[in-house]
Amino acid sequence: MDRRTLLAAAAAGALAGTLPTSTAHAAPTTPDPLPRIAHTLGASLARTVHGDGWTHLRLTLPDAPVPLGVDVLADTRRPPQGIAYLLPGGGLNFAANFFTPRARNLAHHLRSQGLLVIGISPREDLAKPTDLTASWGQAAHKADAAKVITAVDRALCLPYQFVGHSAGAALALDLASTDRSPRLRRAVAIDTTGPYTGAQQARAVQMQAAIQGQIDAGVLYGDTGLKGLVSRALTDPNGASPVPRPTDPATFFTNAAFAHFALIRTRALPSATNWIYQQGYSAGTFTFGATPLDDRYSLTHTPLATWGEATRALGSGLVPNALLRDLAAIWAGDTATYPFDWSGIRTEVVWVNAALGRGDEPHGAELIRAGGNRRVTFRVVPDYGHADPVWSDTADQDVWRHLTP
Repeated sequence: MDRRTLLAAAAAGALAGTLPTSTAHAAPTTPDPLPRIAHTLGASLARTVHGDGWTHLRLTLPDAPVPLGVDVLADTRRPPQGIAYLLPGGGLNFAANFFTPRARNLAHHLRSQGLLVIGISPREDLAKPTDLTASWGQAAHKADAAKVITAVDRALCLPYQFVGHSAGAALALDLASTDRSPRLRRAVAIDTTGPYTGAQQARAVQMQAAIQGQIDAGVLYGDTGLKGLVSRALTDPNGASPVPRPTDPATFFTNAAFAHFALIRTRALPSATNWIYQQGYSAGTFTFGATPLDDRYSLTHTPLATWGEATRALGSGLVPNALLRDLAAIWAGDTATYPFDWSGIRTEVVWVNAALGRGDEPHGAELIRAGGNRRVTFRVVPDYGHADPVWSDTADQDVWRHLTP
């Protein structure tokens, strides 16, 4: 029995107690790092999926009343040359943000580059509303991610990088600001912002105060509502939504029309946070007709079916208000509320924004350069909404090829 088979057998034996019998006694070829990662993290194996040349493990860390979800995607044909830690955006998890669509996604793209992919989902993904407290801010999310990264680094000693989207991109940069490991190679930020300037900074200050007011009043979380929004659009597209059409408030959007309007023109919807988008979650077109059934709309890059696949993969979909407050503090440049050290980022930074998402807001990248780090690139992808860089049908050509050398 060769070393590869022995490792596979050891992994199956060690984890068999956490698996259904039919899965535990299967004999897949398991890449060398997988049993070490599970053992190092003290994790339970929630499920395992095998594909053509790859294995995906879903682990949970029972280190607190609400466990932490960790996903590991490994190539079974070759050993990894490095690690990519994937950090999802607010309200999302690894499966929704980076493992969608299943046949072609950013996680598989990075695996194909010779990387072991480890997704660290926000702890609130597995939480109930009553679990959330005022302590679930940026520092708690950073501590969760750092715990996983430190443990895996000790076990594997491979070069690694952070890849984050939206709030996860802010976390990737935050982690890089204090990580001094010689194995850290880069931080990849997909559609996020650092401190704003001018009027946008003033809006961030207002948002921070408003969310702190909610926390003080005992409102500890929000819900994006995307799962229900997209589900209704797919299952009952012509059904009437409860939302009046702005061109004729006596009439109401259909479910499909409102989903498209909300995804394309997110900034136009009332919310404490929607002002951060130049236009919306997805690039597309929307034209009002004479009646609700005459409205015309389409998504340019990310099909609604992909939105459906992503939202079905969501856990709780909750976003802690403590996290939103700290993100607003980062956007406002309020280091008293959250001490983010832009000058501490010494690794390479690859920052890619969406023109219709967070837009051309390079001040965070400029602060990193001002701290003495010249290995910073910032680019904006035209005609892309906030979610398009990870879910677009052409994201591999438009975005992903820019993320790694």
